[in-house]
This record gives sequence, C-alpha cells and structure tokens, in this order.
Amino acid sequence: MVSEKHRGPQARMRAARHSPASASPSSRLTGSPVETRDMRIGALLRVPAQAIQRRIIEGMNAAGFEDLRMPHMAVLQYPGPDRVRPGILAERAGVSKQAMNQLLRSLEGLGYIVRSDAPDEGRARVIRLTKRGRAAYSRIYDILLDIEREWSAELGAERFAQLKELLFRVWESPLTRQQAGMAHETE
Repeated sequence: MVSEKHRGPQARMRAARHSPASASPSSRLTGSPVETRDMRIGALLRVPAQAIQRRIIEGMNAAGFEDLRMPHMAVLQYPGPDRVRPGILAERAGVSKQAMNQLLRSLEGLGYIVRSDAPDEGRARVIRLTKRGRAAYSRIYDILLDIEREWSAELGAERFAQLKELLFRVWESPLTRQQAGMAHETE
C-alpha cells in the first residue's frame, strides 16, 4: 500500500473527492460518490427536466387530471400534439411509432385527444386535442409559468434570463438539430 505522501497530486485529489468528509451535501444524501460540480451535461439537463415533468404531473393530478401519468408527457410536451401526425410526435419524443400509438390510444381513451384523417393527405392521420385536452394543455402551460417564476426567484431574474438565453442558443444550434437525425420546431 502506498502512503499518502507518496501518492501523486491527482491521486490525492481523487481520494479527497471520494472521501465522506469532503462529500457535498447532495452526494452524501444520494450516496453517490460524484460531486455535484463533477456532473456532466446530460445529468445537469436531465435532472431538472425530470423534476419539471414530475411537477407538471403532480400539478395536473391535483387540478383534476388524475389520469395523466409521466409517459403521457411524450405526447403533451411542447409544442403539443394538435394537428400533428403520430409519426412526427414519435420522432419528437424519441420513441417508436408503436410506442407513440400506444400513448395516443391511452390519451384517446381518456378523452384528451381524437385521431382523425388528415385533410388532403390520403390515409394520413392527425391528432386533435379535445376540449379536455385543450384544458389540460392550458393547465400545463400555467404550471410551467409557475415553475419559471419559482426558478427566477431562486436564481435571480438576471441569472434565470441568462439560463434561458443559453438554453435557447443550444436549442437553435446544430448541437440539438443533428441528434439522432431529428429536427424540432421553433414555432
């Protein structure tokens, strides 16, 4: 075994990072040896996104839309499903057409959407929000406004505006447009 003074500086830094005494509060709570500052971009974007989705579902359930679940967010996410073909929704959500059709059947059975023939497109089908679906989509928007106000209060208005601006730049860049061959709308 190598003594502490014979270890290189990088080995000492790694050991210090992984010792319980130097662990950040969040890493001690989660049992993760990873420091928050060591998190990669995937986690830094995924964790807040998942928290937002959970918050939306909790808010929707509390507002009387008790039948909505997390998987339904693949359909109801921005910019919404109204007048969109199922294949486009599947591409946006990064799921198979079969998986999307299963979600659409669920939402149709719950009264949020209807599927109908697309005008002037042969056999193509499009999704239409029902009155209940429009009410749900409107409530999602209100919940997102509440979340933005809370985040702005937590981060400060200027820093929150900077965060949104940086995310818009990523959204509009080739970094997201080229992923998995999928395009997204900027409507």
